Amino acid sequence: LTELGLGLLTVLLLVNSLLPHPMLWLLYVVAGLTSALAGIQQPALDALMARIVPHDQLTAAAALNSIRWQLSAIVGPSVAGLIVAFAGLPVAYGLDLLTFVVSTLLAVRLAAAPPAHDAERPSLAGIWAGARYAWQRKELLGTYAVDMVAMFFAYPNAIFPFLADDLDATWALGLMYAAGSVGSVLVSLTSGWTSRVYRHGRMVAAGAALWGLAMAAAGALPNIWLVLLCLAVAGGADMISGLFRSTLWNQTIPDELRGRLAGIELLSYMTGPQLGQVRAGSMAALTSVRTSVWSGGVACVAAVGLLAASLPKLMAYDSRTNPHALKMRAAREAREASPTAP
Repeated sequence: LTELGLGLLTVLLLVNSLLPHPMLWLLYVVAGLTSALAGIQQPALDALMARIVPHDQLTAAAALNSIRWQLSAIVGPSVAGLIVAFAGLPVAYGLDLLTFVVSTLLAVRLAAAPPAHDAERPSLAGIWAGARYAWQRKELLGTYAVDMVAMFFAYPNAIFPFLADDLDATWALGLMYAAGSVGSVLVSLTSGWTSRVYRHGRMVAAGAALWGLAMAAAGALPNIWLVLLCLAVAGGADMISGLFRSTLWNQTIPDELRGRLAGIELLSYMTGPQLGQVRAGSMAALTSVRTSVWSGGVACVAAVGLLAASLPKLMAYDSRTNPHALKMRAAREAREASPTAP
């Protein structure tokens, strides 16, 4: 249904692009509705993954999903830019509409994933129950908090055009936006080692700290190629943190709460980068572009270190001994062993 909704929004963009005077306000409306549909779709996808992927392969599944996402982030805008340049906006939107037709037809063919027999009906009380559960799980709160501070202090994408200008490398702006995705893809493609790591909380914090260090270096270095390298390292570090964050969630959150917790995670995922760009722009206006970037990276490292020191349950998390992980593994094995299991 969300894919169908996104396709209908693309129809609006296509129609708008064909008007003699396209309406600017419609772009804002479509952007808001797109975010709303993504907010509905993403928790469902996250909840589905843990239902169909074996317990000990969730990290690998997260890596594969990341490759799909990052390659789309690199290839999609590049191809779209070429189509717009050579064929125009209506053709670009028309082709985009065709992709949604295909994705909707494929989604319709997906086998149903019925809720567990003890699942509750959706309600406001259920959302509150999910929030209470998250509050009681300090290691879960730690993953949300680490991600939030990393994005708030060290997500300067909004001022990349000014950083490129400051480095006298306006030609490299596209590369600056793509560098993080390149680093993420490289980590995802070489992520086999992650299945041998069990202290996921430490890796979440380590990845976020490395993200901050790389961003601090990107703001301090005067050479554009070194800056691009730092941005790629930052993207890889963020992917490391994200892989282990996703694994910790999927291996420990009960099925009946997974969608609600995915919604909370999406809230932190969406607000952190937006607030981070506001911080980066405001800091750049008060000081300078490069100061905003490097100081944000330093603040990120300090904040992650403070969280690591104040959240011992996150640092002590071990998927081999954590009671929530063991309970989920046992439930999965029992379900798979049952002859009536879906």
